[in-house]
Amino acid sequence: MKTTKPTKQRKRLYQAHTSERYRRFSAHLSSKLKDSHGTGSVPVRNGDTVMIMRGDRKGSEGKVTQIDRKKYRILVEGATREKVDGTQIPVPIHPSNVMITRLNLDDKWRKKILERKGVNEKAEIAKKEPPKKEAKKKRKTRKVTKKSGGT
Repeated sequence: MKTTKPTKQRKRLYQAHTSERYRRFSAHLSSKLKDSHGTGSVPVRNGDTVMIMRGDRKGSEGKVTQIDRKKYRILVEGATREKVDGTQIPVPIHPSNVMITRLNLDDKWRKKILERKGVNEKAEIAKKEPPKKEAKKKRKTRKVTKKSGGT
């Protein structure tokens, strides 16, 4: 976001378009997935296996069953609570509080996105490496002459 005002940030969060909301559903990848795909985070999708990292259900793992883009929440298979009448209901969790442990790669477009993100990461690493120093050419020294009338 380009503004620092909290009211404007909240406004943009609630009025965000669906395509922008998709990008805000990003979650960190596990260390193994980071190494294999060359990127740190990916938007969560149905079928991904995630581990809950924050809250009461910290440490539990399960598949993402549903995504609520309107409320910015995901529903995980194992994360449920019991109602007073004894029925189990899923607990909504924010995607920033989970870590993806297994990706659902059924979608060919998602595979392409991961390949593209990995290529960009590798290109940035290559840029950060210091280039080999080339032999510097000697500069010719000029003879400075004093001109009359100057200050």
